Amino acid sequence: MATTETTLPERSTAPAHRDGNVLRWLTAYTASLVGDSVYFVALGWSAQKAAGPTEVGLVMASGALPRALLMLGGGVVADRFDPRRVILGSDTLRCLLILAAAAGIALTAPALWVLVAVALVFGAVDALFVPAVGALPPRITSPDQLARVTGMRSLSMRLGQIAGPPIGGLAMGLGGPAAAFAVAGTLFALSLPLLLTVRIRSLGSRDSERRPRPGTARQDLLDGLRYIRRHRLIGPLVAAGAICELGLIGTLNVGMILLNAERGWGPSGYGWIVSSFSAGAAISAALLAIAGWLPRAGLMMAGTLLVGCAGAAAIALVPTLWLAAVLAAVIGLCAGIFGSLDNALIQTAADPAYLGRVTSVVMLTMVGLAPLSYPLVGAAIGAWGAAPVFVGCGTFASLGVAIALVSSAVRRAELPRGS
Repeated sequence: MATTETTLPERSTAPAHRDGNVLRWLTAYTASLVGDSVYFVALGWSAQKAAGPTEVGLVMASGALPRALLMLGGGVVADRFDPRRVILGSDTLRCLLILAAAAGIALTAPALWVLVAVALVFGAVDALFVPAVGALPPRITSPDQLARVTGMRSLSMRLGQIAGPPIGGLAMGLGGPAAAFAVAGTLFALSLPLLLTVRIRSLGSRDSERRPRPGTARQDLLDGLRYIRRHRLIGPLVAAGAICELGLIGTLNVGMILLNAERGWGPSGYGWIVSSFSAGAAISAALLAIAGWLPRAGLMMAGTLLVGCAGAAAIALVPTLWLAAVLAAVIGLCAGIFGSLDNALIQTAADPAYLGRVTSVVMLTMVGLAPLSYPLVGAAIGAWGAAPVFVGCGTFASLGVAIALVSSAVRRAELPRGS
């Protein structure tokens, strides 16, 4: 598949939110994210119609396994080949797979084995798609606009989470599982022509001078891991992010449900808390997208992480729902700033030759390692109650702050100042 590779100027003539090239990519990315959400709704409800609760969990977990196992390999592919080509190829495969599933389900009842097969293949393709998506932003804008693009990307992710489930539910209600899968496939298809028009930055002399000679896939993978470990800024940032994910994701997902049940706040209370968290995260993403730059990025990242960890530890100690919702908004605000700054600093510092592998390691901690805490958090809350588990997990996550602050490179880290 041909690519359109040009050498863009080091500084954009316009901010990223006014750059047509960035906006075309963002629109394509948003359509793909909404398609992801619709797909998960279609998959879950189709499994529910075909089997019982245990089988629903099996189907939903099927896609996570290949995604986690193959994610690091996807980073190698993104670095060996043009990431836009990898995105186009993997998005095309996802589109064809989901449309084929829609056609198959329209002709016959959704068999459990078909849904598992779709989830497995989709997860494997996603392992190529995700690292390539992470490697693309530095190639479509200048370094001084990366923070703004990161904020815009975070807003797109929130939009996908908000818009996808209602669209999927509406499609399920009107036309059943086949219609929902067809809508997801159509959204993937809509992103393709936009991606074809996106101009990408040539990696230039920096990459040609520093890129190691291609070896085997295993050698490339090990070389990427060594690069992360030895990098004075990226290594601590990746480690801090991984500790944060392991400490907080389980409590914010599984733990929050059990906390609401323990306090008697019910599903509506859970909805208020989750909505407050999402609102805080969206506000922080919008702040970064508009401002494009925040001072003392490394220290601000560590500070917002510390406040977020303290909020996550305290949320199980407050006596009323409205206080929990306020704390959730603060946690979301801090998590959004920390995540955006962490991502922008990593992408700014990373050598382009390693961007795919760096992204794959970051995403592995989110989709592969962090979910491992779910059963542990559930069992611990069942044994000791929510409060001590939330406090313990918040304290553990704060170790990421210590890792960040010990590094002088993180403490001094700054983002290029944009227009």
